[in-house]
Formats: sequence, C-alpha cells, structure tokens
Amino acid sequence: MNTLGLYTLFYKEVLRFGKVLLQTLIAPVITALLYLLVFAQVLEGRMEVFDGVSYTAFLVPGLMMMSVIQNAFANSSSSLIQSKVTGNLVFILLAPLSHLEFFLAFVLASVVRGLIVGLGVFAVAVFFVPIPFHSIGLLLLFGFLASAVLGTLGMIAGVWAEKFDQLAGFQNFIILPLSFLSGVFYSIHSLPDFWQVLSRFNPFFYMIDGFRYGFFGVSDVSPLFSLSVVGISLLILTGVTLLMLKAGYKLRD
Repeated sequence: MNTLGLYTLFYKEVLRFGKVLLQTLIAPVITALLYLLVFAQVLEGRMEVFDGVSYTAFLVPGLMMMSVIQNAFANSSSSLIQSKVTGNLVFILLAPLSHLEFFLAFVLASVVRGLIVGLGVFAVAVFFVPIPFHSIGLLLLFGFLASAVLGTLGMIAGVWAEKFDQLAGFQNFIILPLSFLSGVFYSIHSLPDFWQVLSRFNPFFYMIDGFRYGFFGVSDVSPLFSLSVVGISLLILTGVTLLMLKAGYKLRD
C-alpha cells in the first residue's frame, strides 16, 4: 500500500472542496436550513410521525442524511468529471497508485465532505429544536457508510460520464429523486401500500431510517436490517467501481 501517495491524493481532494467552502459546505447547510424552516412552519403541530417526537425534530436527521448523500456524491463525481474534461486526470493516472488506492482516496474525501456538511446541518438545527441521542455509535456508522456509498456511486458516475450534462442527468434523475423519496419528510407508513413497498427498494430509505433511529430509538424498519442493506450496497458498488478502475473504463482511452 502506497500510503504516502494515498494520503497525498486524499489531501488534494480535501483541499479541492476546501478552497470553495461557500459552494461545497455553506450552501448545502443553508439549503437544509431553508427546508427545515419551511416544512416546520407549515407542518409543526399538525403532524406527528413518532410518539413524543415533534415534526421539526423528526425532520432534522432526514435533512442531515440527505445533505450527506448529495454532497458525498457531488464530491467524487465532480472531481472526476472536471479532471476528465480539463485533461489533468492523466497526471493522477501516471502516479504510482493502484486502483484500490485511487478508489480509497476519492471515497474517503467524499466521506469527509459529507460528514462535515451533516454536522453543519446539525449545528444549525439545534438552535431551533432540541435533538436527543439514542446511539451515537449508530449515527457515526450510518453516516460513514452512507457517505461512502454515495462517494462510490459518485465515482461510478464520474467515470461513466464524459460531459457535465451527463453527470447532471445522473444526479437529477437518480440521486435527487431517490433522496427526496426516501422518507426525509415523512414516514413510509403514512403512504399507501403500493408506495410503501416501492420505498423499500430505495437504499437511501434505509440510510435515513437507520440514521434516524440513532437519534430517537424508533424507526420504520429494524436498524440492523437497514445496516445490512447499506453495507451490502457499499460492497456491491465497491466491487463495480474497482472493476471499472482496474479495466481503465473511460479513463485510459
């Protein structure tokens, strides 16, 4: 393992999003805050999903995880497509890094950005509503795994896409719908039977539901089942990504 090379590429990716904090960290936190204020203003007192949990408090974990999901994906995917379009990807490929080290550097940087944004959303939200903690360990585990899954998916999208509009299509037609329809603003038990069944095929639902359990100790499905789904998703996507990197798919043409 070329630990120095791995750390250098990881550090480069962290610096990349750190140079534009207004866009990569502050803007997502403000967006989540706007969602919180609007939905809390409209539905607080009119809707209670879990017994003893206010709707505003219920919203916070979902908004945190949605922000983690979207920003972890954006970090790895945008970095790869920018490098491909500008032509500087060749300098990374020429470095003495294996495909595994290349993968780890990008995914870990995505995890860092996703978790920082999630913490930022929480830091702002606690000024408006008290949030309990049921299991900090589960919170950290689901936060790490979810950001790793989306960082990996972002690599797949970044490798596959050849233009910015292709990447935008991937994000707008896959990532955004799955994140908004994953139980951020509601419990799936409030849906008709057909939509409940359909929601259970959405892996983002298990990320949010398990993460929410870490705060309140209640969830729509078992947190162990959610953890299994997220973990298996990460293993499958990791295998696909490593195969793409090893083959040089759309990278060494």
